[in-house]
Amino acid sequence: MDGLFSRVTLADIHQNLARNIVSLRGAQDLYDDLSDSPDDWRLAQGVEADVKPPLYVSPTPVIHRPFEDAEWFNAIGYPFRNWQASRFSDGRFGIWYGSDSIETTVYETVHHWYQGLLGDAGFCAPGVIAERKVYWVRGDAALLDFRPLTTNYPDLVHGTDYNFCQAIGARLHHEGHPGLATRSARCAGDNFVVLNPTLLSDPRHTCYLNYRVGEGQIEIEKQAGRIWLRIPF
Repeated sequence: MDGLFSRVTLADIHQNLARNIVSLRGAQDLYDDLSDSPDDWRLAQGVEADVKPPLYVSPTPVIHRPFEDAEWFNAIGYPFRNWQASRFSDGRFGIWYGSDSIETTVYETVHHWYQGLLGDAGFCAPGVIAERKVYWVRGDAALLDFRPLTTNYPDLVHGTDYNFCQAIGARLHHEGHPGLATRSARCAGDNFVVLNPTLLSDPRHTCYLNYRVGEGQIEIEKQAGRIWLRIPF
């Protein structure tokens, strides 16, 4: 990391950032497979509400949930908090990731969905589906711009090893920087890494997506049954 920060410039961003999250297209009762009784469903919903972490209080979870997650897991000392780790955080603090386009968010989330969650669980067979929701969120901030430095510092976009990037994120968090801009490691797009939720505003839902495991590829649908994008694996 020698010399990296002395070469960083600022990117003054005032733009919409795409945020891609897990979400169901339609409302579902998550307890109807446990009992046939609506009274049991309501009881389970009440128990869920009683034990919901008190830190999950934001009226705009699409912005604040990454920060609430980190605060909650730190507060209870959860021993498996590394599942919260990401490219620029080892899980000890929250980070919000947005992208320059919906396509960039798809390449990023497809990688983590297929290579991480599905691979770890052994659910990689063709036909497996995930439902997603994409928002546009306004970002206004002066961010450290690492995008011009990826040639000299290829670990910024390393495909699997996040140690270099997590060291950067830890320093930014410790020193109070608002965030950074970086190239995507999965495609030609850009990602924006925000450590301060006050820099984000005006979340607007833009579309739903389906991810489906196909033969040698992930098939992306914006409209059910119509493939919009294919990503090989």
